[in-house]
Amino acid sequence: MFDVLLSSIYFFLPAYFSNMSASLSRNINFLKPLEVPVDFNKKINGYPIFGNHKTWRGLICGTVAGMIMAIFQQYLYQFEYIQKISLFNYQEINIFLFGFLISFGAVFGDLLFAFLKRRQNIEPGKPWIPFDQLNFVIGAFLLLTPFLKLPISVWFTILILTFVLHILGNHIAYWLGWQKNQW
Repeated sequence: MFDVLLSSIYFFLPAYFSNMSASLSRNINFLKPLEVPVDFNKKINGYPIFGNHKTWRGLICGTVAGMIMAIFQQYLYQFEYIQKISLFNYQEINIFLFGFLISFGAVFGDLLFAFLKRRQNIEPGKPWIPFDQLNFVIGAFLLLTPFLKLPISVWFTILILTFVLHILGNHIAYWLGWQKNQW
């Protein structure tokens, strides 16, 4: 059981980094020029497409951070322990394609569910459980699955683990003052 958890977490690190980096990038001052909404403040039926908090800065930083993590995983694959916990051989895949699909997929999932959340007239920052916690997992799954087949048990493990870790992480970030909303 522990091996499945560890392998699943390790596999999904690029998406986790992508998801975290998109939010944390708001604190990087030289990236302020990218603080432009992805939807350019356009609306559909009077509602924002994604909302002004979904920016090009987050999209780009999230994707790049996840890709860097994937490249780092490929480097780490030379070590025997990493080979044991890896779900596949990182040296036999196109690491740039893998890194892009899992990282952009995570950002895509966040955007997709922001779009759906706006259609439900739910304001940014308001809870939409479980979708707020799992949107990036679903996005990464959608983009990555056609190119990399993994057992469904891995995806279920990632879904459950991510839900718990996301709630815990949001509470910790709120208590530390890094996040405005607690839910």
